[in-house]
Amino acid sequence: MDKVITALALAVILTGCTSTPPLYYYGDYNNAVYSYFKGGEVTVQEQIQALETTIEKAAARQQHIAPGVHAQLGMLYFETGNADRGTAELSREKQLFPESAQYIDFLLTTRQGGTS
Repeated sequence: MDKVITALALAVILTGCTSTPPLYYYGDYNNAVYSYFKGGEVTVQEQIQALETTIEKAAARQQHIAPGVHAQLGMLYFETGNADRGTAELSREKQLFPESAQYIDFLLTTRQGGTS
């Protein structure tokens, strides 16, 4: 009887140790944001490439891309003067994460020369 109780207790403990897979794929997103705010060490093009690679890896792994990745990528495209691509990436962020719509609309308005 003690062995059964021990086995059940061990099964409950091991079941509790399993973790859930992450909901989003972050890839190099944190490093890209850090580089953006730190400035100077990584070019904007390198940051864009890192985020594009992160998006590709998320798709290859069939995972959802983390919130903010498309927004950051859009802001970087605006910095390079590619407003069309910047707008597309910000719109994609808004589509994937509708709760960010107000902030994305603010970014779009200010980046397109408007005031908010």
